Amino acid sequence: MSWHVAALNLDNLVDLPKRCRNCVYWELSPKLAEQADGYGTTDLEKEAWLSEILLEWGSCGRVVYVGGVPAGYVLFAPPASVPRAAEMPTGPVSADAVLLTTMQVLPEFSGEGLGRALAQAVVKELVRRGVRAVEAFGDARPGTEADCVVPADFLRSVGFKTVRPHHRWPRLRMELRSGIEWKSDVEAALEQLFNTVTIPMQTPAPIATKTPVRAGQCRVPDQS
Repeated sequence: MSWHVAALNLDNLVDLPKRCRNCVYWELSPKLAEQADGYGTTDLEKEAWLSEILLEWGSCGRVVYVGGVPAGYVLFAPPASVPRAAEMPTGPVSADAVLLTTMQVLPEFSGEGLGRALAQAVVKELVRRGVRAVEAFGDARPGTEADCVVPADFLRSVGFKTVRPHHRWPRLRMELRSGIEWKSDVEAALEQLFNTVTIPMQTPAPIATKTPVRAGQCRVPDQS
């Protein structure tokens, strides 16, 4: 069955699963997220957050469709725009990195490689924008508490490396240039990257890089 990936915007925000549309785990501080949940305004807060990021920073998500049906999504943003990141025990996120916050593939579409396709879409976008790296907080025990934290094992399977270990919330990183002399044809480089899973290390001449521009409520995990 055919599939395609589209940029997330205010028009297709409704295509996210309802619990994810109303989830502000990453988008608000724990206190404000609890208040929004109590007032029943998490959906409005999510929309406001997305609108602000789109206006100030640009594209911050992707939705994958299979046969025209939404099958999964991914969100990413500058760390300063993700209040929950400051609460994670393995923070802070590196100054040169964009934070991949959450990724979901609906159960009925699991096993089709859509998670990998979403990860590849994020890398392609960030490379196009001159970002040096992407980081993520992984869940070392997925399925037990926080549904909106990406499983650490999945992140490692698509090329992320642990930069700060933790028994529950390791921080992982993917170097988007990592010694590779990226050609003007980014698609070729991405194909090589994801076919080999891990990023090959080489020693070409240094490359000048740009400085990067700067899910109601999930159950709040114990971050100790």
